[in-house]
Amino acid sequence: MLQSVIPAVYPILKSSYRLDFRQIGLITLTVQLTASLLQPFVGIYTDHRPTPYSLPVGMGFTLAGLLLLSSAPTYGMVLLAVALVGVGSSVFHPESSRVARLASGGQHGLAQSLFQVGGNAGSSLGPLLAALVVLPGGQRTIAWFSAAALVAIIVLTRIGSWYKVHGAVRAKASAVLDSRHPKLSRRRTALALAILIALVFSKYFYLVSLTSYYTFFLMSRFHLSVRSAQIHLFIFLGAVAAGTFIGGPVGDRIGRKYVIWCSILGILPFTLVLPSANLFWTTVLSIVIGLVLASAFSAILVYAQDLVPGRIGTISGLFFGLAFGMAGVGAALLGSLADATSISFVYRVCSFLPIIGLLTAFLPNLESGYKRSRA
Repeated sequence: MLQSVIPAVYPILKSSYRLDFRQIGLITLTVQLTASLLQPFVGIYTDHRPTPYSLPVGMGFTLAGLLLLSSAPTYGMVLLAVALVGVGSSVFHPESSRVARLASGGQHGLAQSLFQVGGNAGSSLGPLLAALVVLPGGQRTIAWFSAAALVAIIVLTRIGSWYKVHGAVRAKASAVLDSRHPKLSRRRTALALAILIALVFSKYFYLVSLTSYYTFFLMSRFHLSVRSAQIHLFIFLGAVAAGTFIGGPVGDRIGRKYVIWCSILGILPFTLVLPSANLFWTTVLSIVIGLVLASAFSAILVYAQDLVPGRIGTISGLFFGLAFGMAGVGAALLGSLADATSISFVYRVCSFLPIIGLLTAFLPNLESGYKRSRA
């Protein structure tokens, strides 16, 4: 929720600092790169030395960034503020993903979906709260969200204490479950990871075209007000939150590879139609795209964790980092493309990205190998 306030207030920032789309893209690039570059290193470190209290520390960086953003006097200070929010995300995600897996009781997909649906549900609330609070009150009201960050720090400190006491025992039990998955050669593991990275690229480049520029697309194409466009963004992000929850438990039941197939390649017909649809069908198509596409990440993440057992922090940091980093690079590139052409052209180009989902055919089926080993 706190992080999603940033793209939700882009119209305010664009007006206040007289920004073009390239500069809007640079804001997203800054928060996403700082949220991505540190994560793999944090994950590697915590695999060797678990750090339970990194959770409230990460939220502390986010708190500082929001307070600075509420009163930033220049565009440069805006970039510094969103960078602090990104650092908070880098510190938070690897260990929080490990805690979710340790608390899963073996239902890793369900646990990751519950973990991520919290983030996506908060992301969907950000634009709505911005429309209700920040738009009427101005940029300074962003500071009001610091109360939520303070509550989160208290909660995360308690979770860190639980993890410190129970983490080692749970980690051993999880390692036993991980060891039952079939072992692949280094070459096949590297190829599978490369395919997963390409799928993350497809998912997040397309997703950032909606999260960063959807309001501008609606305002340009259908002449909606800022408030109305924010409400449409809230509806889309709500669909993303619902889709995130669906992907994990379905992957536990039918296999994560099948979820990846359906979630990436399955949205292609809808993305191709979206740029030319009317307002009603744009809303409907965006809901379908959000539901289906969002189910991919928890399946991809748990698949990668099963692929490289014993490296939960490293894999979590790598894939969360890639997700945020690719979203940031995508926002900057798409912003420059929008300045050179139009927002509608950006959506037509991005509509072909789900074709990359065809690479899923080359992923090994870990679930079937596990079933054979048990038999």
